[in-house]
Amino acid sequence: MNYYKTLFTISLLLMFVVSSPALAQNKAHPNIIYILADDLGYGDVGAFNEESKIKTPHLDLLAAEGMIFTDAHTSSSVCTPTRYGILTGRYNWRSELKEGVLWGESEALIPTERTTVASLLQNQGYHTAFIGKWHLGWNFTKDKEGNIDFEGKVTHTPNDLGFNYAYGHNGSLDMPPYVYVENGKVTAIPTETTVNTDFQGFWRKGLTAPDFVHQEVTPHFFEKAKAYIQERSKTNQPFFLYLPLPSPHTPVLPDQKWLGKSGLNPYADFVMMIDDYVGDLLQSVKTNGLENNTIVIFTSDNGCSPRAKFDELKSKGHNPSYKFRGHKADIFEGGHRVPFIVKWPAQIKAGQSSDEIICTTDLMATCAAIVDYKLRDHEGEDSYNLLPLLKGKKLKNPLREATVHHSINGSFAIRQGDWKLIMCPDSGGWSEPKPNTDASSSLAEVQLYHLKDDIAETNNLEAQYPEKVAELKSLLNQYIQAGRSTPGKKQQNEGNAEWKHLWWLSSHTAN
Repeated sequence: MNYYKTLFTISLLLMFVVSSPALAQNKAHPNIIYILADDLGYGDVGAFNEESKIKTPHLDLLAAEGMIFTDAHTSSSVCTPTRYGILTGRYNWRSELKEGVLWGESEALIPTERTTVASLLQNQGYHTAFIGKWHLGWNFTKDKEGNIDFEGKVTHTPNDLGFNYAYGHNGSLDMPPYVYVENGKVTAIPTETTVNTDFQGFWRKGLTAPDFVHQEVTPHFFEKAKAYIQERSKTNQPFFLYLPLPSPHTPVLPDQKWLGKSGLNPYADFVMMIDDYVGDLLQSVKTNGLENNTIVIFTSDNGCSPRAKFDELKSKGHNPSYKFRGHKADIFEGGHRVPFIVKWPAQIKAGQSSDEIICTTDLMATCAAIVDYKLRDHEGEDSYNLLPLLKGKKLKNPLREATVHHSINGSFAIRQGDWKLIMCPDSGGWSEPKPNTDASSSLAEVQLYHLKDDIAETNNLEAQYPEKVAELKSLLNQYIQAGRSTPGKKQQNEGNAEWKHLWWLSSHTAN
């Protein structure tokens, strides 16, 4: 009789464990949610800018409950390259893409044999999901004329790079074709061509599926993400959710509930809307009993775009780039310094702040450390482990020896401590002085700034400190030629090794 009572008791306990999200997720490895905003400026989040005029209460609370990094950088100042670095732990300019971004019909950039954060975690027992804006290319089936066959299979998708589940669109929200692809299949065949020429609501003319409504894309991705979190909370398997948003990138489309709420302009309204959706997602994590052992990372893929209308915002006291020079696409700080928040109640004490220089490529090494995986020489070549910082450890030396930045036209910069060397005379992007103009032709070939004394990058010190220029040039050239910036065996860069900026750098590097 005792035997049957014991068996019955065990059965009840097992049923309780399976049905309880909190207990079902009682495991060693944490869940990881990576939320990537698109074109959100450092100065747009209140936790990073005490003078911000945009209200972001949910992101501010996330920061208060976790840890902020005040000196965090994307590997590039534009979309595609940063996404490449996040998923591969490798600087984007080591790939075939040496400048610019991909488009809506672009083919896949990441080779299927390369390790990604998703494939690493998948191999360590994680369920992995991508929901959102991919912008790293995938291969549509095409007919003899080169037109997309939307009924055909889509290959070389996120599913081939380590994601168990993949749902999203290929380019930015202003790049056709406007279709969702779910696990290698277009969800609805395009039936019409749409275009919006309004300055902030702008998207390019292109084929649009009936289930693809531009105004609803951002809310739709959040709903899909919440459903995924709820589904995975019922299992004992840790998950990795990569949620790259298409917003507040153009088209700037706040819904009616948020239109005019900021008192600034539609871009600011859009940011407030995204903040609210992030708050709703975080509540879902909590409601499903996952909060304590879930790492939530929130950041942006580059600085704010001028499409936000900087002059209009500044006239009302708000600067999306905070105190930094430039914006999206530029080699200046405003192009690649971004808000970066990490919350992990099981390990991170609330209210922490770090001034350590970090990069979005560091996700790979951090995830590897979390699951006790040793990266091989051809994995995460430019990725550093943030885990000691997250756990509050004080480092004797800087985490990164140096950090390389990259602009839309392929210009380089290297940052070591307070020194930053820019390997071009101009912005490398869209702000003044623009590349290949009369304004840039009369400037010094390189720019050297001491950011502690000159955070706005206004005083070029290259003529006063030639030895520092030579030192940083040499280190940058070493990183490029070695195929890596972390310790390990030399690796091969992809594509033409003599692309214009590498040739210029090599020929100008002092002995």
